[in-house]
Amino acid sequence: MELKELKTVCDLQNGYAFKSKDYVDLSNTVSLRMSNIRPGGTFDNSYNLRYLPDTFKDAYSNYIVEDGDLVIAMTDLANDPKILGVPTIVKTGANTWLLNQRAGKLIVKDESKADKNYLRYILNHPIHRNYYKMFAGGGLQINVGKKEILGVKIPLPPLETQKRIAQILDDAAALRDTTAQLLKEYDLLAQSIFLEMFGDPVVNPKGWEKKPFNFFAKFDTLMTSDFEKYADYPHIGIANIEKETGQLFNFNLVKDECLSSGKYIFNERHIIYSKIRPKLNKVALPNFEGLCSADSYPILINKDHTNKIFFTFLLRSKSFVDFILNHSTRTNIPKANKKQMLLYQGIYPDLKLQNQFADKIALIEQQKALAKQEFQESEDLFNCLLQKAFKGELV
Repeated sequence: MELKELKTVCDLQNGYAFKSKDYVDLSNTVSLRMSNIRPGGTFDNSYNLRYLPDTFKDAYSNYIVEDGDLVIAMTDLANDPKILGVPTIVKTGANTWLLNQRAGKLIVKDESKADKNYLRYILNHPIHRNYYKMFAGGGLQINVGKKEILGVKIPLPPLETQKRIAQILDDAAALRDTTAQLLKEYDLLAQSIFLEMFGDPVVNPKGWEKKPFNFFAKFDTLMTSDFEKYADYPHIGIANIEKETGQLFNFNLVKDECLSSGKYIFNERHIIYSKIRPKLNKVALPNFEGLCSADSYPILINKDHTNKIFFTFLLRSKSFVDFILNHSTRTNIPKANKKQMLLYQGIYPDLKLQNQFADKIALIEQQKALAKQEFQESEDLFNCLLQKAFKGELV
């Protein structure tokens, strides 16, 4: 299929550089920032909102974005770019949105030549995102400009073909998103069961006795510098721990290509706790057997009176998270250490009740495993269809 530069069908409007002093605590006017554009091309109209005075919607009316507008992320983090060049369709909800400088609005010049929904999908193809990364410049944040965004070459079939492709991809995305939502519902169910059985650990409505951290578990922080001995074992880096804390088995095994510092050694009996931001307070459970090394703290529970699953949920509770945030060291990169963590006092239900909770969670995990498989299949289907669309083979 013939490729055409995006500028043949689109123009791009830059956002306004709102200043930090412009923001207010609450209003009906919101700054559209790069954080509202999520990996994969969805628009999040509830995440980390920054409000502007309602008078700004008149003063900066040229920057208002409406439902159905197509915007694209022009900035991302240099060390881990996930949304640079990612487009999305705006869903305003109940607010007025003003375009921030870190996002651009793609304006279709002639709607008989290009469909915004088609552009959203085709521009999200990896080949185009990688194209934008080649031109990105900056320090901690990288930026791509109007010239580079409009210079990308895309397949541009007739309008009706674009609409059919977009509809097929809409259907595939809906299937994928439904399965993703199901996974979130399972996580919410697990949290609900914890609160139902034990109550909120912060207020402790059931009046459980409280015990110190080292009653439940200990830090098993055997650190090695014997790289030759452990070089062939899988290594779990901080980056492998998912941000979503509801996951029980939430990291991938990777080989550490260059063990340049001491690592903690752990196995399937441990809980892995990330002690430093950006993954501070993220907890993972191994779903494999055998030795591994890790950057994060391995925690070994006392099986005489503690269930590993229960204690994992306690570590994820607001009670523990707030405690660590209040006691973490450093201001620029908060970090927890063992001395501070040992000061924590947690609720202590009897072991029988903890085990009953773990049995319920095991049933949920079985269903989640099936849902994860369905999600991967739907994700593979979507990517396959997107690839066919790029090659002109979808319709």
